[in-house]
Amino acid sequence: MAAYNKFNVFTTDLTNGKHDFSSHTYKVMLTDTAPVAANTIKANITEISVGNGYLAGGLATTISKSNTSGTEKIVATDVVFAATGNSIGPFRYAVLYNDTQTTPSKPLVAWFDYGSETTLNTGESFTVDFDGTNGLFTLG
Repeated sequence: MAAYNKFNVFTTDLTNGKHDFSSHTYKVMLTDTAPVAANTIKANITEISVGNGYLAGGLATTISKSNTSGTEKIVATDVVFAATGNSIGPFRYAVLYNDTQTTPSKPLVAWFDYGSETTLNTGESFTVDFDGTNGLFTLG
């Protein structure tokens, strides 16, 4: 998994009750335009073109939480993008956002930089491999 990069607004949104990791839907979308820490909502991100197996808004991940000795760990399931009919991309970044929250609309959580552009040809897939052991992040 590429390195976790937190959007600056995430901690503010979290402490203001904008994220509910028990009930909100979180999605991963792909972009070839570098996100910046000052981005706040999904509309700030230039998503790759829809089609060939890539859906508008990306794909949902399942979030789980666990608490050990007062430290809360947030874990996301892997997301797999698969090209069908033609290519997907190019893209370099995977962006995690809250698809449920409406005020603000679809707030950003984090992005992952894969270091170089990737294009998926028909039949190829790309896995956003979240760390199942250490999680996305912990609060303690």
